[in-house]
Parts: sequence; structure tokens; C-alpha cells
Amino acid sequence: MSPTRPALLVLEDGAAFFGEALGADAEATGEVVFNTGMTGYQEVLTDPSYEGQIVVMTYPHIGNYGVNDQDPESPTPRVNGFVIRNLPAIFSNWRATGGLDEYLRRHGVVGITEVDTRRLTRHIRDKGAMRGVISTTNLDPKALGIRARLSPSISEGDLVGMVTTPDAQVWKPEDATRFKVASFDFGIKHNILRQLTALGCEVTVYPARTTAAEILRDSPDGVFISNGPGDPENVDYGIESIRNLLGLTPVFGICLGHQLLALAAGFGTYKLPFGHHGANHPVVRLDDGQVEITTQNHGFAVVESAFGYDPGRGRAPAGLVGDTPHGRAELTHLNLNDNTVEGFRLLDEPAFSVQYHPEAGPGPHDSRYLFDEFLQLMEGGEHGSR
Repeated sequence: MSPTRPALLVLEDGAAFFGEALGADAEATGEVVFNTGMTGYQEVLTDPSYEGQIVVMTYPHIGNYGVNDQDPESPTPRVNGFVIRNLPAIFSNWRATGGLDEYLRRHGVVGITEVDTRRLTRHIRDKGAMRGVISTTNLDPKALGIRARLSPSISEGDLVGMVTTPDAQVWKPEDATRFKVASFDFGIKHNILRQLTALGCEVTVYPARTTAAEILRDSPDGVFISNGPGDPENVDYGIESIRNLLGLTPVFGICLGHQLLALAAGFGTYKLPFGHHGANHPVVRLDDGQVEITTQNHGFAVVESAFGYDPGRGRAPAGLVGDTPHGRAELTHLNLNDNTVEGFRLLDEPAFSVQYHPEAGPGPHDSRYLFDEFLQLMEGGEHGSR
């Protein structure tokens, strides 16, 4: 084993966490958030939704099954930094092609291990997500605290522009094409594309700034709005494109796509205290009471008052409808941890969205039926049948 190298994580409020270096020798800033998944660290590292963030894994042993060439959700890691409790001395898995430390070094990602992640997670949960710095080159807590406070917040600027594809790309199904889907790339994960192509969809992935007119020129059967990083209100070009597509083609959005659809429909969004990140978040379908265990990764949510309820007063009933410039919108899914909006559908136009990740890369498969509902919508049926 290589000799240990010291490292330090400091939050903007001055809280300091000493540990050992993991990955590259460098210094990185970002919003510090925690992820509660027990597995799937490679998918987390490569999820473009984590652009601009330092991710803390709450499960203690990370790196035990190494890394491979099948699990990445994008070509390279997208996290700004990585924080774990313990890196096992050896990794073991039949698909593994290398170890976590070497993988992070190769891609220039700075990390820290031997950190009390329980203390760190409780601190973020109590105080809220905040900016931080990981450094292997500067171990002065005061200097790093100042550096953290001077770094940009997650709501500053447009992070989507850092992760979107520069050119349109086509993903084809192995068998016959059933539908042509146009997808905005606001930070799309590869497993979403795998799920759509497995269902017979030919998916054209467009750069984030593609206009509605350019999308419609190719006559898609439906439009998918992807996940992605940052504050949805900063993606004004995406909101405008989606607004101009509503009513003209079926639309399905997830995660950031859910927030952008809400903004396009006339609802608002707000920043959550510490977001939802992990593969074990319970969500209830309001129409039948079925609970789904979901994968989530977002720091913003749709304003609940749009549907006429206060999450602080308990679980919302089924059948809540809000009014938008695009007609009525029905609340369909609710987060059982904090009663925030997890899904809605337009009743007068073919569009729906969920806050979580039905492709579940990684995570449970409870929500994959939503891809079938998208296909049903493209077939001309009504959303909601299972």
C-alpha cells in the first residue's frame, strides 16, 4: 500500500474534518451533500447531477468492489470531491477493472477518507448543505474556511452548460424501433438511455440549448427531459423550450426535468435544506397508496402550495389539482420523509414528471413502470394506467 497522505475538509461555517487523502493531490470546492446509498458509488461519482458538489457517502465501506467499465453514468466522474469513512485495503468483484483510489487519481478527483461521516452527515442535516473545501495541499482550517466562503454557491451560474453534450447523439434499440424520442441533455444518465432503448425507443439526445422548433423539426413521438445539476431557475433556455413543446408532443421529465416542467407550466421551485440523495427514499403514489422505494439526487423541489397544501401539516390527499396556463395539474406522488412534491401530471396536455430516478442506476426497480407510462402516452393513451 502507498503511504498515507493527510487531507482536510472544511465547511463554510468553519467545521473541520481531518482525514487521509483519497484520489488526486489537489484542492476542490463545492456544495457538500450526503448520499445514503449503500452501493453504487461509481454511479454516484459519474452522475452529472452532482456537478458542483462534494459528495459524502454515509455507508462506511466504499470501494470494496472496485470500479468497472459498465456502471458509469457518464464518461468521467462529475463530482467535485468525494468523502468516505473507510477505503477497504482490497477490492473484490468479478467485473472490477481497478480500484477506487486509482480511478479517482486517474480522473483528477480529490477525496478524503478516515472521516467521521456520521458526525459530518448530522452536521449537514442540522445546518443544511453548505459550501466546503477538500485539500491535500493546504491543511490550514482557517484558510480553507475562508476559501469555502468565497467559493460560488450551487445557485450561482448555469451548471447544465458544463455537462451537456456539444452535439446531438443517437441511441438505437437492438430490435425494431417503436418510437422516436427526443431527449434534452441537461445531464442525462446512461441508464436512462439504456431503459428507453430496451423498450424499443430510438433516442436522439440533444444539447441543452436546443429549441422547441429544432426538436419538432425531427417529428419525435415524445420528448424526454433529463436530470441535471444546479438550480432549475438558472436554466431559462430549457424552461422556454419546454413551454413551447407543451401540448404539441408527449413530455416526460425526471429530477431536474421535473423541476423544469413545473417552471414551464407556471409553478415555482425552492431549495431544500440538504436535498434528497440516495437509493432508499420512500415515495407514495397518491392514486392507489402504493409506496415506491426510489433513487433520488436533487437539491430543489416544486412549491407545494401550487397544489394547495402545506407539507408541514402532513400527507396530502389524492386528487389535489392546481391551475396552470397549460390547464389543470394533478399531484401524483409525494415524498414520505418530508411530504414534498415527487410527481405531477398535466390533465389537459400530455405531460408528466417525477422528482426521482425511475431508471434506478443504482437503486431499486420499483419505479420503472414510469417508462411504460411514457410509451403509453406516446401511443395516445392516458397517463396513469399500470
